[in-house]
Amino acid sequence: MATDTAATFEESLERLDVEWTHTSAANFHGVLEAVCTTPTVGSSLPFDGVSLPEWVDDAPTPAALRDAKTGISAANIGIADYGSVVLPARPDGSEPVSLFPDTHVAVLRTSDIVPGIPEAFARLGDEFRAGNDTAIIATGPSATADMGSLVTGAHGPKDVHVVMLDE
Repeated sequence: MATDTAATFEESLERLDVEWTHTSAANFHGVLEAVCTTPTVGSSLPFDGVSLPEWVDDAPTPAALRDAKTGISAANIGIADYGSVVLPARPDGSEPVSLFPDTHVAVLRTSDIVPGIPEAFARLGDEFRAGNDTAIIATGPSATADMGSLVTGAHGPKDVHVVMLDE
């Protein structure tokens, strides 16, 4: 992946007031300790050499989701032009960990950042044809202005932090 694609992604995240961190697999747990507020829920991560720490509830009940301050989930695509992350639907139903807590930590391989929507849709098409037919494209914290002034966190997380795994 070109360095300028990652730089564009970082600039887009900054425009959205989304914090981001680059890390290696070896430093991953330390980064999570720094960016998460407990209680924390998460879904398993499909990246080699990376797993959730023991203090993350990876099989949350509805009550644990309600009480969680942070949710950690994997993103399979980052869209540089928009600062968006693509969160695939998974058989374990992991989507709630990205939607219910106040803070969502999206974990993404730096190599999975693409320049724009055409490249993301090309990859999503491959995944849809393989049977993974649902994904959420998330861009920044949840926000709505339905009732007047802008409100964050009305329909999802108030804050987002993207952790990019450098390989």
